[in-house]
Amino acid sequence: MDALSSLGSAAPLPLRAADTSDISKVKKGFGDILSSTIDQVNKDQNDGDLAIKNLQAGDANHLHEVMIAVEEADVSLRMLVQMRNKALQAYDEIMRMQI
Repeated sequence: MDALSSLGSAAPLPLRAADTSDISKVKKGFGDILSSTIDQVNKDQNDGDLAIKNLQAGDANHLHEVMIAVEEADVSLRMLVQMRNKALQAYDEIMRMQI
């Protein structure tokens, strides 16, 4: 019983100094990263659409630049779909956990 009473009078542990490394300074959360990714995909889609419109109007300088813009839009959209699929898989797995 004496050991328990001596614990109550012990001084609190000192606080740890704040982490000031470059990694901890970044305050982006998952929502911020997802939002910026969606914005980038939207920008890529708009750039691809604009490149196609310029090609149809005869304003495009080179066909390969149009194709690159369209493929970048396609790849970014596929990546976003895969991110969504992985997030849904993680959600389903969490929902299957027994508490």
